[in-house]
Amino acid sequence: MNSVDVLILGASGYGGGELLRWLSNHPAVKTLRGTARSHAGKPFHAQHPNLHGLLEGTFEATPDWKSLAQSQSPVVFSALPHGELAKQWPEFEVAWREHDLIERLTIIDLSADFRLDPAWVYGLVDWKPERMKGARRIANPGCFATALQLALLPLAEWQPTFVAVTAATGSSGSGAAPLDTTHHPTRANDFRAYKMLDHQHEAEVLRTLATEGWEAPLSFVPQSAPMVRGIFATAQFPLPAGIEEEALRARYESFYQDRFFVRVVEGSPRVAATTGSAFADIGVAARSGHAAVMVALDNLGKGMAAQAVQNLNLVLGLPDWTGLKAAATFPS
Repeated sequence: MNSVDVLILGASGYGGGELLRWLSNHPAVKTLRGTARSHAGKPFHAQHPNLHGLLEGTFEATPDWKSLAQSQSPVVFSALPHGELAKQWPEFEVAWREHDLIERLTIIDLSADFRLDPAWVYGLVDWKPERMKGARRIANPGCFATALQLALLPLAEWQPTFVAVTAATGSSGSGAAPLDTTHHPTRANDFRAYKMLDHQHEAEVLRTLATEGWEAPLSFVPQSAPMVRGIFATAQFPLPAGIEEEALRARYESFYQDRFFVRVVEGSPRVAATTGSAFADIGVAARSGHAAVMVALDNLGKGMAAQAVQNLNLVLGLPDWTGLKAAATFPS
């Protein structure tokens, strides 16, 4: 197995912490470093107490490109806030050229900066995973976008005339900085919708479905749930004539039969059964010509960092489950 040297940009946030957690035990990772300007010099466990005693290292103020250039297989994960990697890209390119990194560096970006950029490979692991092998620029999907696409891609062959999706998410999806809409006292005993019919992840979903030949009219209403981790999405749509629940379930089981981290379950999936893991669970129901497909996943796991590690595995030609076989922390 070829080893890689990894640098995480923005390693102090939730996504960065999850990357540190997964990559610290990854068999292909030789060295692991992380930047966080406001926490420079502090140990990783100062921000991620779950790593205390398990992962040595300190946050660095800026990327040490000279050191990374010594690696035969340098990898950068960017967990910077949305817009930051794109903003710093010209400066980084200058440094990469100076250190002969620009053609050798594998970059996996967790933000929204390059998800619609055709020069980047869209890193939805369970959709045509062969696209990732040997890729150098991978844009990790959004958490909602991952859940919606897992629910909808098996339907592309049937092309329902309309799909309505509601999806509830935990507060960690908005990042570590507290906001009026994510601060615990304003969220813990509440439930509300936001960005109704206008969420930024719709563009990713619609583009992927269009690639599959399905121009799907999509009505998406995201919701803010009183939990820290997790997404629970429900897609409802009309079924083709003659299709009952058994055939619907068979369609999903067949579509994901070779995808280790996508499980088709009986009844409703449960967020708690995926928390802290790389799994996404799917349940189906059908009656009187209409169907509901439900997806549960961890927005920081399958919806973010764990999927990014899956992308690294595919880049390296490894099984996508490498370093990620772990059960959820049930009950959460």
